[in-house]
Amino acid sequence: MGAGTLCTRRTRARRRRRRARALRVLAAVVAAVGALAALGWPVYVRPQVDPLRHADAVVVLGGTAYERYDIGHDIARRGYAHAVVLSRSTGPDDPVMDDYCAPRAEYRVLCFVPDPWTTRGEAQEIARLTARYGWRHLIVVTFTPHVSRARYIIGKCFRGELTMIASPSPSGLRFWSWMYLRQSAGYVRAALDRGCPV
Repeated sequence: MGAGTLCTRRTRARRRRRRARALRVLAAVVAAVGALAALGWPVYVRPQVDPLRHADAVVVLGGTAYERYDIGHDIARRGYAHAVVLSRSTGPDDPVMDDYCAPRAEYRVLCFVPDPWTTRGEAQEIARLTARYGWRHLIVVTFTPHVSRARYIIGKCFRGELTMIASPSPSGLRFWSWMYLRQSAGYVRAALDRGCPV
Protein backbone atom coordinates (compact mmCIF):
# COMPACT_ATOMS: atom_id res chain seq x y z
CA MET A 1 0.00 0.00 0.00
CA GLY A 2 1.41 3.33 -1.03
CA ALA A 3 1.65 6.53 0.97
CA GLY A 4 -0.86 8.19 -1.37
CA THR A 5 -3.51 5.56 -0.70
CA LEU A 6 -3.03 5.85 3.07
CA CYS A 7 -3.40 9.66 2.92
CA THR A 8 -6.54 9.34 0.81
CA ARG A 9 -8.10 6.92 3.32
CA ARG A 10 -7.27 9.21 6.23
CA THR A 11 -8.69 12.21 4.38
CA ARG A 12 -11.92 10.34 3.62
CA ALA A 13 -12.19 9.16 7.23
CA ARG A 14 -11.74 12.74 8.48
CA ARG A 15 -14.42 13.98 6.07
CA ARG A 16 -16.83 11.28 7.23
CA ARG A 17 -16.21 12.21 10.88
CA ARG A 18 -16.71 15.91 10.10
CA ARG A 19 -19.92 15.17 8.19
CA ALA A 20 -21.17 12.95 11.02
CA ARG A 21 -20.34 15.68 13.57
CA ALA A 22 -22.09 18.32 11.44
CA LEU A 23 -25.17 16.09 11.14
CA ARG A 24 -25.24 15.55 14.92
CA VAL A 25 -25.00 19.31 15.51
CA LEU A 26 -27.73 19.95 12.93
CA ALA A 27 -29.95 17.28 14.52
CA ALA A 28 -29.40 18.84 17.96
CA VAL A 29 -30.29 22.31 16.65
CA VAL A 30 -33.43 21.00 14.92
CA ALA A 31 -34.42 19.12 18.10
CA ALA A 32 -33.86 22.24 20.24
CA VAL A 33 -35.89 24.43 17.88
CA GLY A 34 -38.64 21.80 17.83
CA ALA A 35 -38.67 21.60 21.62
CA LEU A 36 -38.84 25.39 21.96
CA ALA A 37 -41.66 25.54 19.42
CA ALA A 38 -43.57 22.85 21.31
CA LEU A 39 -43.01 24.55 24.67
CA GLY A 40 -44.01 27.96 23.31
CA TRP A 41 -47.14 26.76 21.51
CA PRO A 42 -49.49 26.96 24.53
CA VAL A 43 -47.88 30.21 25.71
CA TYR A 44 -47.65 32.23 22.49
CA VAL A 45 -49.84 30.60 19.83
CA ARG A 46 -52.70 29.21 21.95
CA PRO A 47 -52.58 31.16 25.24
CA GLN A 48 -55.28 30.91 27.86
CA VAL A 49 -57.98 33.41 26.95
CA ASP A 50 -61.02 33.86 29.14
CA PRO A 51 -64.75 33.97 28.49
CA LEU A 52 -65.98 37.53 28.33
CA ARG A 53 -67.91 38.68 31.39
CA HIS A 54 -68.74 41.91 33.18
CA ALA A 55 -65.84 43.86 34.69
CA ASP A 56 -65.06 47.32 36.04
CA ALA A 57 -63.00 48.38 33.01
CA VAL A 58 -61.60 47.24 29.68
CA VAL A 59 -57.87 47.88 29.32
CA VAL A 60 -56.41 47.78 25.81
CA LEU A 61 -52.65 47.35 25.77
CA GLY A 62 -50.69 49.26 23.16
CA GLY A 63 -49.52 48.27 19.76
CA THR A 64 -49.71 49.37 16.18
CA ALA A 65 -52.57 47.08 15.21
CA TYR A 66 -55.44 49.48 15.89
CA GLU A 67 -58.18 46.83 15.65
CA ARG A 68 -57.56 45.88 19.27
CA TYR A 69 -58.80 49.37 20.25
CA ASP A 70 -61.99 48.67 18.29
CA ILE A 71 -62.37 45.46 20.28
CA GLY A 72 -62.03 47.36 23.57
CA HIS A 73 -64.66 49.93 22.58
CA ASP A 74 -66.97 47.18 21.32
CA ILE A 75 -66.73 45.32 24.64
CA ALA A 76 -67.73 48.50 26.53
CA ARG A 77 -70.52 49.31 24.03
CA ARG A 78 -71.94 45.84 24.66
CA GLY A 79 -72.16 46.72 28.36
CA TYR A 80 -69.36 44.56 29.77
CA ALA A 81 -67.59 47.52 31.43
CA HIS A 82 -68.19 51.16 32.40
CA ALA A 83 -64.75 52.37 31.37
CA VAL A 84 -62.22 51.84 28.58
CA VAL A 85 -58.53 52.44 29.30
CA LEU A 86 -56.28 52.76 26.26
CA SER A 87 -52.51 52.66 26.20
CA ARG A 88 -51.22 55.21 23.70
CA SER A 89 -48.11 53.22 22.96
CA THR A 90 -47.76 54.99 19.61
CA GLY A 91 -47.15 58.25 21.49
CA PRO A 92 -49.12 61.37 22.34
CA ASP A 93 -49.17 62.72 18.77
CA ASP A 94 -51.11 59.99 16.99
CA PRO A 95 -54.29 61.34 15.30
CA VAL A 96 -55.76 57.83 15.03
CA MET A 97 -55.43 57.43 18.79
CA ASP A 98 -57.01 60.87 19.29
CA ASP A 99 -60.19 59.40 17.77
CA TYR A 100 -60.04 56.32 19.98
CA CYS A 101 -59.47 58.50 23.05
CA ALA A 102 -62.37 60.85 22.31
CA PRO A 103 -65.08 60.91 25.02
CA ARG A 104 -68.07 58.59 24.63
CA ALA A 105 -71.54 59.09 26.08
CA GLU A 106 -72.03 55.44 27.08
CA TYR A 107 -68.82 54.90 29.06
CA ARG A 108 -65.71 56.66 30.33
CA VAL A 109 -62.58 56.66 28.14
CA LEU A 110 -59.16 57.09 29.75
CA CYS A 111 -55.92 57.20 27.76
CA PHE A 112 -52.31 57.25 28.89
CA VAL A 113 -48.80 57.09 27.46
CA PRO A 114 -46.94 54.29 29.28
CA ASP A 115 -43.78 55.20 31.16
CA PRO A 116 -41.62 53.24 30.68
CA TRP A 117 -42.81 52.45 27.18
CA THR A 118 -43.30 48.74 27.93
CA THR A 119 -45.88 46.30 29.25
CA ARG A 120 -44.39 46.99 32.68
CA GLY A 121 -45.13 50.72 32.20
CA GLU A 122 -48.69 49.82 31.22
CA ALA A 123 -49.04 47.57 34.28
CA GLN A 124 -47.81 50.36 36.56
CA GLU A 125 -50.41 52.75 35.13
CA ILE A 126 -53.08 50.07 35.54
CA ALA A 127 -52.08 49.79 39.22
CA ARG A 128 -52.44 53.57 39.67
CA LEU A 129 -55.84 53.63 37.95
CA THR A 130 -57.21 50.64 39.86
CA ALA A 131 -56.14 52.22 43.16
CA ARG A 132 -57.79 55.49 42.15
CA TYR A 133 -61.08 54.01 40.92
CA GLY A 134 -61.31 50.92 43.13
CA TRP A 135 -61.50 48.50 40.21
CA ARG A 136 -61.37 44.81 41.15
CA HIS A 137 -61.93 43.13 37.79
CA LEU A 138 -60.38 44.10 34.44
CA ILE A 139 -60.81 42.85 30.91
CA VAL A 140 -57.43 43.14 29.18
CA VAL A 141 -57.16 43.13 25.39
CA THR A 142 -53.84 42.45 23.68
CA PHE A 143 -52.64 40.45 20.70
CA THR A 144 -52.39 36.67 20.90
CA PRO A 145 -48.64 36.08 21.47
CA HIS A 146 -48.63 38.72 24.23
CA VAL A 147 -51.58 37.38 26.28
CA SER A 148 -49.64 35.10 28.66
CA ARG A 149 -46.80 37.54 29.31
CA ALA A 150 -49.24 40.43 29.79
CA ARG A 151 -51.21 38.36 32.33
CA TYR A 152 -47.96 37.65 34.21
CA ILE A 153 -46.73 41.26 34.24
CA ILE A 154 -50.10 42.87 35.04
CA GLY A 155 -50.61 40.25 37.74
CA LYS A 156 -47.52 41.61 39.50
CA CYS A 157 -49.18 45.05 39.74
CA PHE A 158 -52.90 44.23 40.02
CA ARG A 159 -54.21 41.78 42.60
CA GLY A 160 -57.75 41.71 41.25
CA GLU A 161 -59.31 39.47 38.63
CA LEU A 162 -58.10 39.54 35.02
CA THR A 163 -60.08 38.45 31.99
CA MET A 164 -57.67 38.18 29.07
CA ILE A 165 -58.94 38.67 25.51
CA ALA A 166 -56.81 38.13 22.40
CA SER A 167 -57.09 40.37 19.36
CA PRO A 168 -56.24 38.87 15.96
CA SER A 169 -52.57 38.48 15.12
CA PRO A 170 -50.70 38.20 11.84
CA SER A 171 -49.55 34.76 10.80
CA GLY A 172 -46.58 33.25 9.05
CA LEU A 173 -43.27 31.73 10.04
CA ARG A 174 -41.43 35.06 10.11
CA PHE A 175 -43.99 36.67 12.43
CA TRP A 176 -44.12 33.72 14.82
CA SER A 177 -40.35 33.30 14.88
CA TRP A 178 -39.99 36.96 15.86
CA MET A 179 -42.76 36.64 18.49
CA TYR A 180 -41.12 33.60 20.07
CA LEU A 181 -37.87 35.57 20.42
CA ARG A 182 -39.47 38.84 21.50
CA GLN A 183 -41.95 37.39 23.98
CA SER A 184 -39.36 35.01 25.45
CA ALA A 185 -36.94 37.89 25.99
CA GLY A 186 -39.80 39.85 27.57
CA TYR A 187 -40.52 36.97 29.94
CA VAL A 188 -36.88 36.87 31.02
CA ARG A 189 -36.89 40.62 31.63
CA ALA A 190 -40.20 40.40 33.54
CA ALA A 191 -38.88 37.54 35.70
CA LEU A 192 -35.90 39.69 36.68
CA ASP A 193 -38.15 42.64 37.62
CA ARG A 194 -39.17 42.30 41.25
CA GLY A 195 -42.62 43.49 42.24
CA CYS A 196 -44.33 46.47 40.70
CA PRO A 197 -42.69 49.77 41.59
CA VAL A 198 -45.27 52.48 40.97
